Amino acid sequence: MEIRQRAFQIEEIDNVATALEELPPGPVRLLGDVCRAETEAVQKIPKGHKIALRDMAAGEDIIKYGVRIARAVKDIRAGEWVHLHNIRSVYDERSSHLDVMTGAPKDTRYE
Repeated sequence: MEIRQRAFQIEEIDNVATALEELPPGPVRLLGDVCRAETEAVQKIPKGHKIALRDMAAGEDIIKYGVRIARAVKDIRAGEWVHLHNIRSVYDERSSHLDVMTGAPKDTRYE
């Protein structure tokens, strides 16, 4: 059976890959500089968002592009959605104040 849903791993040392389409739970084909040919999504992951390629403990670095881009704020299981609800950017302190689904600031009131 051919795996139709796909994610892209940029560097072999990355511990996340980017969803090339919305990923429902199930097998995911990995493209790019991959550490293995496939992984398993354990929850829905929006297109363009990150999927964990392995278990990561709270405090562990999130590696993408071969560099640290964030830090896990809670344990993340392989196959989970990696986003604002479970990581904090190491570049942008404000990322922790953004809505998980829309990316809109939660610390600014608009009238």
